[in-house]
Amino acid sequence: MKSRKILVWFRNDLRLHDNEMLVEAIAKSDSILPVYFFDPRYFENTRFETAKTGLTRARFLIESIYALRKAFQGFGGDILLIQGRPEDSILDLVERFEISEVYHHREVGPEETDISAHVEDALWKQKINLRHFIGHTLYNKEDLPFPIKDIPDIFSQFKKKTERDAIVKSCFETPKQISFVENKEWGALPGLEDLNFDDGEHITAGKDAEGGETAGLAHLEELLEQGSEIYLKNSSKVTTDSPGFSSKLSAWLALGCLSPRKVYWQFKAAENEFGGNSNFNQVLLGLLWRDYFRFMFKKHGIKFFQEPDFEQLIAAPVEEDSDLVKKWKAGETGHLLVDKYMQELNRSGFIPHAGRLIVATYLIHIIKAHWTKGAAYFEEKLTDYSAASNWGNWANVAGAGLSVGSKGAFDLEKQFKIMDVVVLY
Repeated sequence: MKSRKILVWFRNDLRLHDNEMLVEAIAKSDSILPVYFFDPRYFENTRFETAKTGLTRARFLIESIYALRKAFQGFGGDILLIQGRPEDSILDLVERFEISEVYHHREVGPEETDISAHVEDALWKQKINLRHFIGHTLYNKEDLPFPIKDIPDIFSQFKKKTERDAIVKSCFETPKQISFVENKEWGALPGLEDLNFDDGEHITAGKDAEGGETAGLAHLEELLEQGSEIYLKNSSKVTTDSPGFSSKLSAWLALGCLSPRKVYWQFKAAENEFGGNSNFNQVLLGLLWRDYFRFMFKKHGIKFFQEPDFEQLIAAPVEEDSDLVKKWKAGETGHLLVDKYMQELNRSGFIPHAGRLIVATYLIHIIKAHWTKGAAYFEEKLTDYSAASNWGNWANVAGAGLSVGSKGAFDLEKQFKIMDVVVLY
């Protein structure tokens, strides 16, 4: 009898815990073939004079893939690593390994959705099904109190109804055993130089940005180890220069090294044991914003952005960077707080959410540059880049997102006060 083999296409879901796609593939097959594609489209330059992926995120990605490979090797298998576009190799893999079905996590960004469509079209020629899973959100879409088409466009309404009427499901268990498709050559893990980076470039992300599931879980445990007293090491009193608590979980969440439900239930357990905590509420709010932007992209696509001719603007940006935008990118505006955050972003690939609002306010409302310039630059520089959250947040600061009427979505006057509007060109 012919065995059933399932190809598991990993994307931004680089973990074993709470991974429905992986659990389902193991349950429905005799053996699985895990695959990751280093798609060259993610390592090209964009139309905005930026790189699609910067050095810090590329390094974090390589570390995360390495961690996933080691995890699979612990089960006696591996993950097949391919440098190339998925649609160019998928049919060959299906034929060579006699694959019955392909599983993957659905993305919501237009470019990511197009890649899924290309793969689905290629598989259709061989009558092979591409099964979609959604594993990036805290709430499953079927558990929301409304269908996708009726999700409130205003974040405060989405938050109120979701927290009141929806449930967060329990995590899927980490597999205890995995049967792998027989294979001799699993592919080499590329180095930074193989992805067209200079391995000697200077980055100082530190241990907080080590990629992979194991590192993400360790960081989560570190946050919770003192129960209700959740804090960042060396955190200081909240001031203008230190806008408060930041969990720094976002990079692991963005690549799926951590499940948002895992974060939720770990924080919830700490809350149940030690009592309420404002930092837990802040983390939960961040998870809700992640869900909101993903569901908005699912509902509206690019129409989330309330600007005329937005698609044409993205396809063909006309203006080159002005001197002021170049100084903003370099952290050389003369505004101490803006420059502090931009230099930190360039150096480490991370700045806290409050810092992102401050530098975005400066670019959009003081320099008067179009917000997409900033969104594209963050796409390159952020280790924790997520298409929906990044572009959605920038649009809200600019007043181009659907949630601009939401209380607390963005307070321009508050950001001006924090910056003290010190403009020293």
